[in-house]
Amino acid sequence: MSLSNRLVCRYFASTKSSKNNTRTKWKSVVGLEVHAQLETKSKLFSGARSTFGAAPNTCVSLFDASIPGTLPVLNKSAVELGVKTALALGCEVNSVSMFDRKHYFYADLPTGYQITQQRSPLARRGSLSFPVFIPGITKVPYYKSARLHQLQLEQDSGKSLHDPVERKSLVDLNRAGVALMELVFEPDLESGEEASALVKELILILTRLRSCSCKMEEGALRVDANISVHMENTPLGTRTEVKNIGSVRAVSQAVDYEIQRQINILNDGGTIHNETRAWDATRRITVAMRDKEVVQDYRFMPEPNLPPLHLKLHEDSEEYGGDLALVDVPKIQNTLPELPEETRQRIIQQHQLTPAIAITLVNDIPLHDFYRAIVDEADCNRSPKMVANFLINELLTVLNSNKLETDECRLTSGQLAKIVDMLEENKLNAHYARLVLQELLADGVAGNKVNCPVEMVTRNNWLLITDEEQIRQFCKDAMERNPKVVEKYRKGKEKMLYALAGEVAKASEQKIDMARAVEMLKDMLK
Repeated sequence: MSLSNRLVCRYFASTKSSKNNTRTKWKSVVGLEVHAQLETKSKLFSGARSTFGAAPNTCVSLFDASIPGTLPVLNKSAVELGVKTALALGCEVNSVSMFDRKHYFYADLPTGYQITQQRSPLARRGSLSFPVFIPGITKVPYYKSARLHQLQLEQDSGKSLHDPVERKSLVDLNRAGVALMELVFEPDLESGEEASALVKELILILTRLRSCSCKMEEGALRVDANISVHMENTPLGTRTEVKNIGSVRAVSQAVDYEIQRQINILNDGGTIHNETRAWDATRRITVAMRDKEVVQDYRFMPEPNLPPLHLKLHEDSEEYGGDLALVDVPKIQNTLPELPEETRQRIIQQHQLTPAIAITLVNDIPLHDFYRAIVDEADCNRSPKMVANFLINELLTVLNSNKLETDECRLTSGQLAKIVDMLEENKLNAHYARLVLQELLADGVAGNKVNCPVEMVTRNNWLLITDEEQIRQFCKDAMERNPKVVEKYRKGKEKMLYALAGEVAKASEQKIDMARAVEMLKDMLK
């Protein structure tokens, strides 16, 4: 989909009707369902390990394999993490919730049903407000809010392994019974950018709460998107569901593609079918999996082997005799950390940063860790704006040119702080700061002992030229080499000043203090 289509009216796609040549506006509606694996050592209803990457079928209890006579035992840590997440998202935590059996057949689901909380979940009616800002696409950051319909606990299924050579399918039950938290959002979004921004914010929150690792490459966070389009002031259209989107970028791409696909079909007089689709990341298209025209009957029934889950909602609550309420909600409320939006507002107010800079810093966890370590270092008085600009403009640029993510950066906050200090002390400019970063990264990749930035700058003679006489001599030489440029400037073409400044920078190998050089050129040209 073109960039223009994504930006007009928060995604109003306009096309021409073949019948009457009038412009038809479509409005897209997007709702997300997110499955997050809770960071517990054991599974939701058994003591088996929930370890990623373990050998097949080595993290399986008798209950996970559905051996007759085994019973579920609820993991208290999973409940506490679920409650913690619900509180962070402003949900109404239910004092009593129930578990259900959801019946459906999968080869990697030994019981033939999943234990979930469909009808009486852990929490309801939350909301998530998040910034939508994509540098180069979104001109000005804006905030969007999505309502959270419910948050429920449930168990994961196993994994089927298909061997095309042997023509066999094998089952790995390591994931069977792993504790999941499903977050069902209302259809309050309108574009792929908003969908990916919501997922980014949720990842930041879950990471701070330590309730989920959010490693999408390991399946710890999976996103389903429900998408439909309709004309303005008309009922909602038929929706499709795109299942198991595996990265933040793919969320944006899959949603935008599916919106445009539906619009194209409707413009051609076609019909949208209620179906489940998958995202093909290689071809960047959605493909049909199965239709949903006939509502599947999951035969929900109360889980007979699990009692109701009681929570203590108030400090002085004695509603359930104390012992029944094993999870203390007020106590969990007091352990909530500072949330991402609170961090953004704090650094905007305390450090006078722009919203765009605050969003860029906080949305990148390693980058924010660098920022906090450099600014908060004891016995230093570094400019927060200088630190932020250095990290965003210099460090990210060098990392991008090396095709590295910030979590792959091996540099320390101490090394970055030394570069910031040299910039603040006017001993180094941005050009050579990037060279220092590049050499430090190269040493780290090669396995060499990473150099001290100050020693590196001194050894390579990259210190900024600030001596007045040296600067004057460079300016004088540039004017003598370019008499015609000097003449044009004196006749009123003031832009020639920048041509002379470019000559000074070139002659000094970019090492001169350009701010002082420009001032001196102006004086000398008079």
